[in-house]
Amino acid sequence: MHAYLQLVGKRLLTYNIVTLRLLCATSYHSVALAKFKDEKGYFNEDVSGDVKGLLSLYEAAYYRVNEEQVLDEALVFARTHLEPITQLDDSPWASQVRHSLKWPILKGLPIRESRHFMSIYQQEESHNEAILKLGKLDFNLVQKLHQHELNILTKWWMDLDTPTTLPFARDRVIECYMWPLGGFMRPDYTTGRIFVTKITALVSTLDDIFDVHGTIDELESITKVMERWEITDEDVLPSYFKFWFKTLLDVFAEIEAHVSKEGRSLCMEYAMEAVKQIVRAFIKEARWYNKGYVATMEEHVPNGYVSIGYPLAITVVYCGMGEVASKEVFEWLFSQPNPKILVAGSSIARLMDDIVSHEFEQERGHVASSVECYMKQYGVSKQEAYVGLNNLVEKLWKDMNEDLMLPLKAPLPILMTIVNMVRVMDLLYKDEDTYTHAKTFMKELLTNILVDPVPI
Repeated sequence: MHAYLQLVGKRLLTYNIVTLRLLCATSYHSVALAKFKDEKGYFNEDVSGDVKGLLSLYEAAYYRVNEEQVLDEALVFARTHLEPITQLDDSPWASQVRHSLKWPILKGLPIRESRHFMSIYQQEESHNEAILKLGKLDFNLVQKLHQHELNILTKWWMDLDTPTTLPFARDRVIECYMWPLGGFMRPDYTTGRIFVTKITALVSTLDDIFDVHGTIDELESITKVMERWEITDEDVLPSYFKFWFKTLLDVFAEIEAHVSKEGRSLCMEYAMEAVKQIVRAFIKEARWYNKGYVATMEEHVPNGYVSIGYPLAITVVYCGMGEVASKEVFEWLFSQPNPKILVAGSSIARLMDDIVSHEFEQERGHVASSVECYMKQYGVSKQEAYVGLNNLVEKLWKDMNEDLMLPLKAPLPILMTIVNMVRVMDLLYKDEDTYTHAKTFMKELLTNILVDPVPI
C-alpha cells in the first residue's frame, strides 16, 4: 500500500506541475508555485526524482516576470536537477532533456517544435496512432505549401539578376523566409509571408549598403531620398541604389494592391513609416562609425532595436494578417512609447545578433556593437560583457511575458506574432550568426522543416 501511495503521489505531483505550467502561461503562477515548496521555503526535493515533473516545472518557470523571485528559484532548481540527466545515455529522457535545456517551450519555434514533438510522442507506448498520423500528414501538407511559396520567392530573386544589379547582395532569400515562416505560420497567410520575405531580403541588402558599400555622402543622399520616398533629377546616387529603390516600390505596389482589396490600405502608411524609421537608424549608425564614436548602451539599444529590422518586419507581417490587424492594432504598434513587447522583443534580437556577430563585423569595419558599447561603458572584458548582455536578454524576456499577461493590450495573434519572430532569433542566433554563415545549423534547419517530409 505504501508503494502504491508513493506512486499515486508522484503522478499527482506530475499532474499538478503540468497544471502549473498552464497556469504560468496564463499569468496565475505565484500562488500555484508556492505549493511546491516545503515549510522552509525550499522547493520540495520529492520533485527531483520525477523527470517529467521536473521538465514541466522547468518549462513553467520561463513564464517569469520582473520582480518575482519564486519563478527564478524554480528555474534554477529544475535546471540543476535536469542537467545530470543529459549525461545518462541509457535514460529515455536524456535526449528530450537536452533539447528542453537548450530550447524551452517558451522560446521554441512552433514549426520546429511540432516536428520534434512528433518524434518524441511516437516513442511513447501510449501514443495514439491515428492522431500521430494526422499530425504527420498535416505537417507534410503545410510543408508543400511552404515549398510553393519558396519557389515564388526564389524566382522573384533570380529575376532581379542580383549578381549584375546588386553584386554585393547576400543570396539569402531562403534564409529571409525563416522569419515570416516562424512569425505567422497559418496556411492562409501565404501572401503575407511572401511580402515579408521580399521586404526582409531588400532591407538586408540596404543594411549592407549602409554598413559596407556606401560612402557617408552617398548614405546621406540615400537617407534624403527615403524620407521623400522619391528620386529627383537632382539626386546623385549610385546606380545600384536606384535599382534597389525601384524594386522596393514595386514590392510596395504589390502589397498595396493586396491590402486594398481587403479595405486595409491604411496599413501602407505605417509600412512606409517603418522603412523610414529603419533608414534613420541606419544613418545614425553610419554617422557614429564615420566619427569613430562608441555609443552608450542608452543610445545604442533604442537605435539598435530599430536597425535590427524587427519593427519593420512586424509591421509588414501585420499588413498580411487580414482583419485581425486592425487600425487600432497599427495605432498600438506605433504608439509612443512603443509597446513593451515590441521594444523587448526587438532588443533581444539586437543583443543576440551583436553577441554572436560582432567580431566578424568589427574585422570588416562596422559601428560599435552592443558588446563594444557595454565594454567601454562599464570598463569590463569581452567575456564579462557577454554575461551582462545575456542577463539583459533574460530580463527582456520577462518584459515580453508581462505584456502577455491578462488583460491583453492587443489581440493574442498580434502579440504571439512578435513572440514567434523573437523565437526565430533565439533559434538562429543562440550560438552563432547562422544568417551570415548559412552553411551550418541553418542548412540543417531548412532541410528539416522545408525539404524532408515526416516519414509516415
